[in-house]
Amino acid sequence: MSQPLVAVSADVRELNNHTWHATPQQYLAAAVSGAGIFPLIVPSFGERLDLDRLLLAVDGVMITGSGSNVHPSMYGGDSSEANGPYDPARDSTTLPLIRKAIDQAVPLLAICRGLQELNVALGGTLAAEIQEQPGKLDHRAPPSDSRDARFALRQTVTVKAGSFLFDVLGATKIKVNSVHRQAVGRLAPQLQAEAVAEDGTVEAVTVRNSRDFALGVQWHPEYWVKSDAPSACIFRAFGNAVRARAAKRSGILGAAG
Repeated sequence: MSQPLVAVSADVRELNNHTWHATPQQYLAAAVSGAGIFPLIVPSFGERLDLDRLLLAVDGVMITGSGSNVHPSMYGGDSSEANGPYDPARDSTTLPLIRKAIDQAVPLLAICRGLQELNVALGGTLAAEIQEQPGKLDHRAPPSDSRDARFALRQTVTVKAGSFLFDVLGATKIKVNSVHRQAVGRLAPQLQAEAVAEDGTVEAVTVRNSRDFALGVQWHPEYWVKSDAPSACIFRAFGNAVRARAAKRSGILGAAG
């Protein structure tokens, strides 16, 4: 099976006295097994990277989750240490990459922090520590030494009937594994909410009038992609969009040749 190339975001971490640009395996494995694509990790070097050249070489972009938060200076928020940790090198890479992917109609899947980056990239804001706000649920992972327990499908989200995400999932209610402290504050004008939690927290978005697949989810479909039907549907739909773009570009290039 053909595996089109997809650009994947990277965190910048200090490990063993070295600076690493890395992505958790869970996302990469889901990209391969769930979407049938070839993930390429993009280092977070910001403006030093020719992102237009990158988007000529790939047929999709996946923005992963992370333990870090978008720096509040990107949306006029509170830059206190309490709202960290931060990864400004990642911000300087993912935010312009998201905008360029949308402008150039490159399929985009944004997960957890990725959804928050998508919202900020298009002019929205984020709300910090939402579990402390009146009327809001605690969307953080439950305390446990077990990763499966931390990422258990435990929260219900309502998917807007007739929406893009509804077409992908074929359901209006699904269980998800939200494990976040931050969430969408003011939704970017170019985005529309596709799913919300029981407390009204935005849990999925799409880009208005997008010319291709452009979906952000606040939960973690990569974790249960092999056993959870909605998770599998999201990655399969993304993979199909990536392959469709690759086939289209191959046809155009073939005709030009």
